[in-house]
Amino acid sequence: MSIFPVFRLSVVLVLGFVLSARVMAAPEYRIEIKNHLFIPSVLEIPANTKVKLKIVNHDSTPEEFESYELNREKIVVGGGKITIFIGPLEPGEYPFFGEFNPRTAQGVVIVK
Repeated sequence: MSIFPVFRLSVVLVLGFVLSARVMAAPEYRIEIKNHLFIPSVLEIPANTKVKLKIVNHDSTPEEFESYELNREKIVVGGGKITIFIGPLEPGEYPFFGEFNPRTAQGVVIVK
């Protein structure tokens, strides 16, 4: 009995798992903080899909990404970045703001 059929089956299974993981990975979106503003301030994402948000703070001061509707609250240190996951969400609008600069740091996630 040859080991090659078992080896080929193992390789096929491993490749299948790797490809499945890539297909199932959450779509990624980026929000930047510059001059106490979220850029973009309006972010559209697909409905019923878990997504990854990378938030990069270009300011030297910390900011907090906060949203009551998204149930998220996380500090982004000055010059730092964070990753948060949101969803899957129903269609609608989900506002967010910066706790430390609430008058300027505002945005909304629009789910379609």
